[in-house]
Amino acid sequence: MSVKADIVLRGGPIWCGREEGVVEALALWGDKVLAAGMDAEIAGLIGPSTRVIDLAGRLATPGLNDSHLHLISLGLTMDWVDARPAAAPTLDALLGRIAARAAQSKPGDWVLARGYDQTKLDTGRHPLREELDRAAPNNPVMLVRTCGHVSICNSKALTLAGIDESSPTPPGGLIEQQNGRLTGLLAENARAPVWAAIPDPTEDDLVAGIERGGNYLLSLGITSCMDAAVGQRGGFGEIAAYHRAKRDGRLPVRTWLALLGDAERSIVPQCHAAGLISGTGDAMLMVGAVKIFLDGSAGGRTAWMSEPYLGEDRTTGVQMLSNEDLERQVLDAHAKGYQLACHAIGDAAIEQLITAYEKALAAHPDPDRRHRIEHCGFSTPQQHERMIKAGIYPCPQQVFIHDFGDAYIKVLGEERALPSYPFRTWFDLGLKPATGSDAPVCDPNPFPNFHTMLTRKTWRGTVMDERQRVSIEEALQAYTEYGAFSQKQETVKGKLKPGFLADVAVFSRNLLTASPEEILTDTRCDLTIRGGRTVYERPGAAT
Repeated sequence: MSVKADIVLRGGPIWCGREEGVVEALALWGDKVLAAGMDAEIAGLIGPSTRVIDLAGRLATPGLNDSHLHLISLGLTMDWVDARPAAAPTLDALLGRIAARAAQSKPGDWVLARGYDQTKLDTGRHPLREELDRAAPNNPVMLVRTCGHVSICNSKALTLAGIDESSPTPPGGLIEQQNGRLTGLLAENARAPVWAAIPDPTEDDLVAGIERGGNYLLSLGITSCMDAAVGQRGGFGEIAAYHRAKRDGRLPVRTWLALLGDAERSIVPQCHAAGLISGTGDAMLMVGAVKIFLDGSAGGRTAWMSEPYLGEDRTTGVQMLSNEDLERQVLDAHAKGYQLACHAIGDAAIEQLITAYEKALAAHPDPDRRHRIEHCGFSTPQQHERMIKAGIYPCPQQVFIHDFGDAYIKVLGEERALPSYPFRTWFDLGLKPATGSDAPVCDPNPFPNFHTMLTRKTWRGTVMDERQRVSIEEALQAYTEYGAFSQKQETVKGKLKPGFLADVAVFSRNLLTASPEEILTDTRCDLTIRGGRTVYERPGAAT
């Protein structure tokens, strides 16, 4: 008796991968792809219990892989005040949203908000402590910039954190003062006392965040992701939360865990002691890499650059670690068997990281460890040559160009900003760049990301070096195959070919022939299949 498919997709283009191209029909059986090919070939696999999905001209692709986001943070912040420009385009609107949440809260309860970008506010500046005081006089407030590296706090929050005008600035941090007074702005490591004053999420909160954020990803056609700093909010308890979510059927997406490795907060010693090294787990939940932060964000002027930002302060950003400290931490994780996926945006931070990787690889050679540079925004041609030689890969978020490109121009000037995140260059050099959103820094919605890869346009329409554009098939390859490659799972997922995981996204139009503007403004995910099971169907979509 021949095997019959559980699900067959037909009636529209099915993009199976860059090399595999487009087929007419796809058969799924269990949690794997059974066959892909001509409609007539697949028809024989349809049995009485097979679900046949008519694509009606829509495009099916491998499930997308957001190769760098923060799943727990995404889920938790979905309950925070939405301070993104679309929700709060002016300072008054932003303060009004904070005031409204404070009015609904008990006195003394924290009001947490995220997503503002001072370059998009009508005032063109960061909100001030006194403004937050007036909006929420009876509640501590922490307002996090969209990049996640800068926070504005009101007076109650600063008091609870024990920060005043006499507080020393910690290494790798910034406590801003003007005229001898705190403005409320804290950057990078200076924010740690505020986080310490905010009640930690419970395990129930963490699991709920994983489930909430993961279900949102499924609604976008995203079936895999990396959580890019496990341990940031709940320490080693986040490992327990992930395993509980998986056990209880509340882990919606395949998750590759990047363990927080920063020295003061690292969960790597506990994970290593428990045998949790890179590759431990299964296709649903796997220990991936170790994450260390080297610098901040370009839009927040904290990414570590070799040349100063524009402005009178001549700042070059924030260097989080000395060379010696970084090289010791990288070597330790590398020697323990971990892949590393470290945050480096500015060219100076990238230089520091490549050097640390090279030294670790020289001490303990491994031609296929695939250490990653997360973001890698301002890499240079000389650095690319070293990356190729050492097997180091960039893991960027092209949606940064869409959301923050104009801010890069404002703080760095056109000559340095326009060629940032050189996607075409990385493709041509064989550096296999993945892509993602860094959510909640940017929304995980893939369509602005696709639009930027195709056009290099910002949200305002500024073209950020059109020579770095890629084709739609290359953009899909970055979102699928290269995402899997970045996690050493390119033989398991990222393509629709027999034996690969049955992870499928169906979009409301054929991305292969749609204009970039149609992709940005008028495309949705209609259906998501993960492991051969339908896990999302858009209400009203013909599925």
